[in-house]
Amino acid sequence: MGVQLTESAATRVKEMLAKRGRGIGMRVGVKKSGCAGYAYVVDYADEVGPEDEVFENHGVKVVVRRDDLQFIDGMTLDYVKEDLLNEGFQFHNPNVKDSCGCGESFSI
Repeated sequence: MGVQLTESAATRVKEMLAKRGRGIGMRVGVKKSGCAGYAYVVDYADEVGPEDEVFENHGVKVVVRRDDLQFIDGMTLDYVKEDLLNEGFQFHNPNVKDSCGCGESFSI
């Protein structure tokens, strides 16, 4: 299944990469954090290592460490702009069993 980007998310990543001036795509993973167990980590991808899997959607590469894929396999990332002050990536992860009240962490 992998990790998918909506067209809106892919457009935002392209804008961010263009502004930054370098990078091959978006790196997505997880780290142990928060009251529910795990938190998402999003960064620029500058290279693909031997431990990485690469998925491409709407012309954007999404790089995920194989160890993290078990937590986010099947996830879709969307980019939502609700108004002038509220915008950001939304994670739609079918593996999540529970999340903390603040929405910053999740459990599998």
